[in-house]
Amino acid sequence: MKHTMFSLKKFDYKKIRNIKDKTVRKILLGFGLTAVIFIILILAFLLMEGLPFFFNGDSIDFFTGDVWDPSSPNIPRYGILPMVLGTFLVTLGAIVIAVPIGVGCSIYLAEIAHPKIRETLKPVIEILAGIPSVVYGFFALVVLSAWIDDFFHSTTRLNALTGSIMLAVMMLPIIISLSEDAIRSVPREMKEASLALGLTKWDTIRGVVIPAALSGITAAIILGVARAIGETMTVLMATGNAPVISFDMLTSMRTMTATIAVEMGEVPFGSIHYHALFAVGIVLFVITFVINFIADKVMKRFREKY
Repeated sequence: MKHTMFSLKKFDYKKIRNIKDKTVRKILLGFGLTAVIFIILILAFLLMEGLPFFFNGDSIDFFTGDVWDPSSPNIPRYGILPMVLGTFLVTLGAIVIAVPIGVGCSIYLAEIAHPKIRETLKPVIEILAGIPSVVYGFFALVVLSAWIDDFFHSTTRLNALTGSIMLAVMMLPIIISLSEDAIRSVPREMKEASLALGLTKWDTIRGVVIPAALSGITAAIILGVARAIGETMTVLMATGNAPVISFDMLTSMRTMTATIAVEMGEVPFGSIHYHALFAVGIVLFVITFVINFIADKVMKRFREKY
């Protein structure tokens, strides 16, 4: 009798545990599907509002035109090239500034810094992620632009370099935090084996730690780049918003996000201009998707190699 009761309790416990496991799996699956559904809905909304422009407007001029002038009294022009170039130049400038500083700082915090210094610096760096983008934009508008103008004697006071520096500052917390976590996750045995073979600490960091953490560092950089491409308020206030084609970082430029933010509030609903702004959003979505796709392939290659 006791044996039967024990078996029944054990059976009930297993049954309840299986039910709990299935419930948790379904809940987590629901969370994952929710994220996918949100992405599909956003894409569907962009296509629904943006595709009418390609059917009613000049699609060739949209992709190849160098003039964006929707308010022209004669013939409105919707050439996206100036915004695409401005977006890439500002983002590229931010990458050139943020990646070396971010990766170097993460290596210092993870491998070199004293624990007390790390405990002090890391919270300070993470605070940068919590500062509103409008504050960065206001700082660039009032302070940084004046410094750059005094130092470089720039063509325009608000320019692509100002926006790049601000975007780099906004990228740093993401790159540093995630890269440091990737570096600290490298097994201690690998470092000790390298040191035991006679390599110096720097050789160990360069030849063992960084290659082993490269996929995580790459992911951190890509997330930082995605933050820079999608940023609106900072570039809106810092770059000058002139839709012109120029490769000079000291001239005013406009990004795709700034174009949508500036003009969407005043455009008539359902007009060609309205649908053109959603077409810009579609292009931005595609660019972001391609960057993330390439980054995923690169990270897989690094994982296979190391």
